[in-house]
Amino acid sequence: MKLSDDQCYQIVHARDARYDGQLYVGVRSTGIYCRPVCPAIRPRPGNCRFFASAALAEHCGFRPCLRCRPELAPGLAPMDGTRRLARALVDRIHGGALEEAGLDALANEFHLSSRQVRRVIMAEFGVSPLAIARTRRLLLAKQLLTDSDLRLVDVAFASGFASVRQFNRVFRKTYGLTPSNLRRSRAFPAEEGIPLRLGFRPPLAWEALTMFLVSRSDGHTQGLVDGHYVRTLRVGGATGWLAARPVADNVLQVRLSSSLLHCLPALQQPLRQLFDLDADPRGIVRCLEGDEQLAPLVRQTPGLRLPGTLDGFELALRAILGQQISVKAATTVFRRIVERFGEPMDTPFPGLDRLSPTAERIAGLSQQDLLDCGLTRRRADTVLALARAAADDSLRLTASADREKTRQQLLALPGIGPWTTEYIAMRALGDPDAFPGSDLGLLRGTGVDKPAELEKRSQQWRPWRAYVACHVWHGLGQGG
Repeated sequence: MKLSDDQCYQIVHARDARYDGQLYVGVRSTGIYCRPVCPAIRPRPGNCRFFASAALAEHCGFRPCLRCRPELAPGLAPMDGTRRLARALVDRIHGGALEEAGLDALANEFHLSSRQVRRVIMAEFGVSPLAIARTRRLLLAKQLLTDSDLRLVDVAFASGFASVRQFNRVFRKTYGLTPSNLRRSRAFPAEEGIPLRLGFRPPLAWEALTMFLVSRSDGHTQGLVDGHYVRTLRVGGATGWLAARPVADNVLQVRLSSSLLHCLPALQQPLRQLFDLDADPRGIVRCLEGDEQLAPLVRQTPGLRLPGTLDGFELALRAILGQQISVKAATTVFRRIVERFGEPMDTPFPGLDRLSPTAERIAGLSQQDLLDCGLTRRRADTVLALARAAADDSLRLTASADREKTRQQLLALPGIGPWTTEYIAMRALGDPDAFPGSDLGLLRGTGVDKPAELEKRSQQWRPWRAYVACHVWHGLGQGG
């Protein structure tokens, strides 16, 4: 942001939620840094320092506020290439990439040198990759200490520290108190699972988002239970379940099975992408409110998000099954595949009893196996080609993947065209400008006859065309 200190202070004075996650204020007299929405007494202008990231504030010696809790601030959703690269690098760091394989391996993943990685992150966030990783570990530990009754040793290892001694030393040096002192005298609710709170910018159209996700599911891997979105998931070699629901205007409460404790660093950003928590709904509305046809749809469902995924292969498989048939018919075929080839598992939720089959499992099937599930020969060949590409890791269907390269890879597979590619880009790659312009629902909902005409018209909706698609589908009743 190119803002003066005076402008930053006006944001803090107004407690402007639009800048939450984009601006932090350090108070010199207390050594604490806060979000702009902090309910504490406003500091004097001369006492303030302003930062674009929590990592930079901590690098300069400030400790996180215990009231506004910077670890709950929503993330950023930058659009330009350099910022997107920096965000993708930081997402991988937040997922534990440096602890898993080191900086050189992360650089190779993005076809960069380690020096380029340092330069890109320093230019965008003002701190080194190692400082980003340390802040992520500390803020996750702080959240677990505040919101859970996990043992200190479990908090330390779940947050990515090598030992309890290292955890205690770094925590005390950075925050000026021990982990035990932070937790003292706290009471925790008697609920199953590990709590994880994720911040977002309101509003959030929770019902519309979850109905979209569930309506395209198989009935075994995800569902709705008492207002909670629940699903099974696989993270590396671990399996488990999650349950999520909003508990405040700007906080989503997620509970994860204890089997996923050591996967928490790797799960935080994928969970944000699943629910599109880094979106700025007000910014999207400002972009679309000038369109007479779209404005009523946007006003009808404020805070409609771009539904993501925790399993890119599962999403792509479901997209292929949905080619040129109804949502209901595709869901029936998908259910058969999950029931025959998915892994059974136990959860506390009725009906939530299977994991979606992996790319490796599907790649090992024969064409006849898929024909028996109701696929045509051509579609079975497409599914097998997709599974083999995903299984050997030549095709990466994650939000950190190169979007244009992945598009070209998908289009090169037999039976995958522009509609499927753009739908996968929307939901697996998290591209807010992806647009399946040949979709019959979008053509009908916008009153346009030909895909080329819709593509031309869609240029005025950039860079939020994926949100336009979601609003049109929801208006047609296809989001539920």
